[in-house]
Amino acid sequence: MKERESQSEPASLQRPTSSPEFAAATQPSYAQTLFLDANGLRPGWGLAFYIITFLFLQKVVVELAWARDLGSSGLWSMMLEELGNFIAAAIPAIVLAKVESRPWGTLGLPLQARFGRLFITGMVWGFAGISALMCALYAAHAFQFGHVVLHGARLWRFAAFWAVMFLLVGFAEEFLFRGYTLFTLARGIRFWPAAIILSSTFGLIHLRNGGEQWAGALAAAAIGFFFCFTFRRTGNLWFAIGFHAAWDWSETFFYSVPDSGTVFPGHLLSSSLRGPAWLSGGSAGPEGSVLCFAVVGLAWIALDRVYPRNYSGSSLLRSSE
Repeated sequence: MKERESQSEPASLQRPTSSPEFAAATQPSYAQTLFLDANGLRPGWGLAFYIITFLFLQKVVVELAWARDLGSSGLWSMMLEELGNFIAAAIPAIVLAKVESRPWGTLGLPLQARFGRLFITGMVWGFAGISALMCALYAAHAFQFGHVVLHGARLWRFAAFWAVMFLLVGFAEEFLFRGYTLFTLARGIRFWPAAIILSSTFGLIHLRNGGEQWAGALAAAAIGFFFCFTFRRTGNLWFAIGFHAAWDWSETFFYSVPDSGTVFPGHLLSSSLRGPAWLSGGSAGPEGSVLCFAVVGLAWIALDRVYPRNYSGSSLLRSSE
């Protein structure tokens, strides 16, 4: 007994046993698991919030833009609506970028590149692309230039008006379909499937235009897919915005033909399309022509050569391919 007692330590000198580990205390909560993943907010929740917020804001924008009579033609209300559409697309993206701790530039509009080389290059490509299409239609006897119907100050006022209008259209549509939506959807299902879904949606929306046809909507989807490709290769949306704005301006004002089924006032020429719809585009305009697909294909090949995979601006979406 004495030997056993001498070998035992007093209770005050014994090491305290370690406290039990509770695994539940170190695990994320159910809410965190539901809404968050390793990269922040789950893509599905982010996309749902973005779309719902945009649709609500867009409804407000449309009501405000057309609340007052700004002229019988409605052109100024159209411009206000396009400005509001871009704001409605940007506000939820700004909020979500803060929530997800992402730099604004990753969503396609880095401010340091604003209206820079890529934007100007895109404008040149856009004007060249629609000009190639119109010249091909002219050569096929499906397009006539007509004569100039605007002169003096009216010519310059409408040229400037449509330039601003289609710049806003470029910002609104490119950021809505190729900004936060493309970045977030690509996180969930990879880049190219996301590009196909958003480009198809972009084409289908054009069917709301009165004179649009399925061929024109399909061409709009092909052009939208090309814009996704430009984002992939250049790293942002500035090239696509410049291309989009110049294409629409040239189509509507300079060549004075229907733009996705819509004929706008204040165009430069008394031009006309003639011949079968599959060639001329019919009421949809040149985008409904089979030749439009050839032009988009050539633009894709050219961009692949000018902006190869190792281009320095192409890294933003590389991980989602």
